[in-house]
Amino acid sequence: MAARLWMWAGLSILLAGCDKPAPSSPERPRVQVQQVQASQFAAAVNLTGDIQARVQTQLSFRVGGKIIERKVDVGDRISAQQVLARLDPKDLQTSLDSAKAAVIAEQARVTQTSAAFVRQQKLLPKGYTSQSEYDSAQAALRGAQSALAAAQAQQANAREQLSYTALVAEAPGVITARQAEVGQVVQATAPVFGLARDGDRDAVFNVYESLFVKPVEDQPVTVSLLDDPSIKVVGKVREVTPAVSAQSGTLQVKITLEKLPPGMRLGSVVSASLDAPSSSSVELPWAALTKDLSKTGVPADSAVWVLQGDRTQLRKVKVLRYLTGKVIIGDGLQAGDQVVVAGGQLLHPDMQVEVVKEAGQ
Repeated sequence: MAARLWMWAGLSILLAGCDKPAPSSPERPRVQVQQVQASQFAAAVNLTGDIQARVQTQLSFRVGGKIIERKVDVGDRISAQQVLARLDPKDLQTSLDSAKAAVIAEQARVTQTSAAFVRQQKLLPKGYTSQSEYDSAQAALRGAQSALAAAQAQQANAREQLSYTALVAEAPGVITARQAEVGQVVQATAPVFGLARDGDRDAVFNVYESLFVKPVEDQPVTVSLLDDPSIKVVGKVREVTPAVSAQSGTLQVKITLEKLPPGMRLGSVVSASLDAPSSSSVELPWAALTKDLSKTGVPADSAVWVLQGDRTQLRKVKVLRYLTGKVIIGDGLQAGDQVVVAGGQLLHPDMQVEVVKEAGQ
């Protein structure tokens, strides 16, 4: 009886072993792909700047001295040939008086030498004087005349220097800055006032991107007042600085404006929207972007997973711009490439995957 029980137990074990299923093949990761389609992309940039004069001048004295009078302040409108400030003229007036005295002395010398020369002219034909005396008198007269001309030139220079004690505006405009006060001693050419000349006006913007290094097309740009967008004017891009500012790290864009509308004036804060030159690019969701970590010790390059058949391949790409929910790829992909846009977190090169064409599957 016991032997029979052991036989049935062995048969049960054998039958149980026959019913065990064979091991299945490993399951492939499921991914969602997007076929690459190139399109033209032009980044739009919203700018905020202000209205500035086309010509801005730093006004300064042409001589040094102490300021004794200031007639204008920031925001004042001035006219051409208007006196803006004056220096103490005491020292320059003394120089002018000295030059005048020198002229008078030289005039007296010319009168004396001229009379002596006339006498020599009368005596020489009669033989009462020698030729050498005549030549000496003539040379003395010419020397006195030259000294008189030099003294007169010095007098004119001293008078001109005295006129420089008055700071005179050469053109009409608006005072935008003041760098000196009454009682301050200034050097020649040191800025005293900033002047925004009347005439053309520009909307000036500082941009933190190198979007406008390339030439901008000659297209109209609408500039509107930031406080009241209904006040607007049309202009064109006149100038884009070719280099980034070392202080601010920005490019300066100047838009020349037509006649300013009422309510928009010098110094007003304005806004505008500019489009960069378009370029061929690919638009992908954020999830498609990864990093190429194959090289250690260097910054990782941006990359995406691309399918070759049913196997994955990591490809480096160049990102032009990051937008909300998507990125713009400028280089590295071709039309028709299959890019993994979901499920790429655990992928590695040459890995077989299963493509899910629809997100809901």
